[in-house]
Amino acid sequence: MRHNESRLQQVCVKWFRYQYPKLARVLIAVPNGGARNKIEASILKGEGVVAGAADLLLLVPKGESGALGIEIKAGKGRQTENQKLWQQSFEQAGNKYNVCRNFDEFKEIIEDYLKC
Repeated sequence: MRHNESRLQQVCVKWFRYQYPKLARVLIAVPNGGARNKIEASILKGEGVVAGAADLLLLVPKGESGALGIEIKAGKGRQTENQKLWQQSFEQAGNKYNVCRNFDEFKEIIEDYLKC
């Protein structure tokens, strides 16, 4: 399932960078996933990696939101408890958050956010 999410995320990022070249460098991926050994995981945690952070962050303030977080979920994938907690903190800090399940949803989320 993770590979399906990765493929979806790659398609979404490619479209975004083509569609919004001036914003290409402010849509970033959060590398939270993947297998890591204990030492590397400890280093990343010390550097600020937070379990549950959204897969993509669009660092553009719009309307009353400081940024947009997008969690990519393919198929029937569900948010983990850490993802739900991160979403809550992110939204309480004045940001917008969406779960995205397909490319059309991603386009709609981005277009709605950027027209604010």
